[in-house]
Amino acid sequence: MSDLNLGLIGNSTFSALIDRMGRVVWSCLPRFDGDPVFCSLLMGNREEASRGFFDVVIEDFSHSKQRYMHNTAILVTTLFDRHGNAVEITDFAPRFKARGRVFRPVTMIRHLRPVKGHPRITIRLRPTFSYGTEGCQCSRGSSHMRYAGPNMALRCTTNAPIAYIANEVAFLLEEETSMFFGIDESLPTGIVQTAHEFFEMTHEYWQEWVRYLAIPFEWQKAVIRAAITLKLCSFEETGAIIAAPTTSIPEASGSERNWDYRYCWLRDAYFVVQALNRLGATRTMEDHLRYITNIVADADGGHLQPVYGVALGKTLIEDFIDNLPGYRNMGPVRKGNQAYEHIQNDVYGSVILAAAQTFFDQRLTKPGDKVLFERLEAIGERCIELYDKPDAGLWEFRTMKRVHTYSSIMCWAGADRLARIAGQLDFYSREAYWREHADSIRDVIHDRAFDTEKNTFVESFDGEELDASLLLMNEIGFTEGDDPRFVGTVAAIEKALRQGNHLFRYAQKDDFGFPETAFNICTFWFIDALSAVGRIDEARDMFENMIQSTNHLGLLSEDIDPETGELWGNFPQTYSMVGLINSALQLSKKWREAF
Repeated sequence: MSDLNLGLIGNSTFSALIDRMGRVVWSCLPRFDGDPVFCSLLMGNREEASRGFFDVVIEDFSHSKQRYMHNTAILVTTLFDRHGNAVEITDFAPRFKARGRVFRPVTMIRHLRPVKGHPRITIRLRPTFSYGTEGCQCSRGSSHMRYAGPNMALRCTTNAPIAYIANEVAFLLEEETSMFFGIDESLPTGIVQTAHEFFEMTHEYWQEWVRYLAIPFEWQKAVIRAAITLKLCSFEETGAIIAAPTTSIPEASGSERNWDYRYCWLRDAYFVVQALNRLGATRTMEDHLRYITNIVADADGGHLQPVYGVALGKTLIEDFIDNLPGYRNMGPVRKGNQAYEHIQNDVYGSVILAAAQTFFDQRLTKPGDKVLFERLEAIGERCIELYDKPDAGLWEFRTMKRVHTYSSIMCWAGADRLARIAGQLDFYSREAYWREHADSIRDVIHDRAFDTEKNTFVESFDGEELDASLLLMNEIGFTEGDDPRFVGTVAAIEKALRQGNHLFRYAQKDDFGFPETAFNICTFWFIDALSAVGRIDEARDMFENMIQSTNHLGLLSEDIDPETGELWGNFPQTYSMVGLINSALQLSKKWREAF
């Protein structure tokens, strides 16, 4: 049965998901939001998928082992048979510095090596096109197979016998075999030699990248894996960072909460920038800030969408892909996301919070200037205009609009940060202007969103419900950790939304009924809030539990079943990995305390 015990490989151009059997079950080409040429993850249960995958089958299979090579994005899967034979599959996407730039082709390399005895294997390469609706025209050369679809052609170049791959014939693997799969381009050099060279340079690249991360003393392995995953979810060409590489993995069994997350949400921007800053991953952070400032520059009258494509695309029309039955046959499968049309007033503050980094961080090569400030002021005017207006909210309710407290707080944050930026630039009249508006918005929030009888902030103006986004008030700077109103809010949310060591985003009925699974990022928010109010030991215990909740390779999806521990939702989820990074950096013992 399909599950989310998957590994991620990639190179910040594209990515692929590989299961514990070494099967490539998901990969979109030529970029994250492209055609899923490997889509068996959404073709029902694993046994039912007859196409849309790339695997190596060992005869008389017994068991498998899987791991990442230390501090890299290189995945190693070893398949064993019942007779003591074994084959090792090393999967990676080339990424290394060459000729003054980073080489990151739309290519994955699968290197096979017999590590025990004489394994007998079958290579099955079955790409599809047009979201599984189109087959491919296959042709062969002396050392390659070519797979042509309606809008794209792919090629597998290999030193394995082409006839064995074309006809899926079982054969004895007695020597190292390499396969280059990607866009239809010839390989001008020796196959095995090039695979070895690309492996060595990619291995060196990732280990060097990790060396310069600012990691905590505790939980280093988990943070490094989360950081690499965050890097793999970046589209380096533009600086976009996607929410997840997948679409339509349901949030819970049969829930129909199936969304396409292969895009860039502005609500995540500040927290992603914060995580990259804390890690010291300044190049990736600067790339993402470049993406955000491009959105700001193109904002018509300061208007922002909640979500954009990886190449700044604005129109992400949501369609149903009827021919794909979905993860475990749990459709629907969606392409595109209707959220681009939503009104989410929190995005204005999110963008300003993220962009503020450029005015204060001396490491950046392109610091914020007057032009960017003036563009951000147009965004800020939207904060003033919309902070007390109904919207779909952070959780993107499709049929319910309210004045969401979190959206109002983010509008306050936008005005607050503009005041700080103006002060940094010595624009004193603008500083006074934005400070006055920030104070005014804060007063309204205190008046309309705080329940004095229950001593808690509430989810919407004059409402009664709670939601986990209120836990971010301290992180954003709206309250101090020891503010009795924040302490009361944390306690109220714990009572209403905590289940075991996990937190739900809200407990109210929404467009699809009541939530059935906990939201991983909300658990990390709660952990951070516990730390802020002084409940450190409890925060550490919950964080340790979240480390144990990752899959066998240290990756997290969007949701988790608090009773069974099963992962649900799109995978791996950038927001979840960011939450892990930020909580670890906050809770860890300091290096000086460790020796």
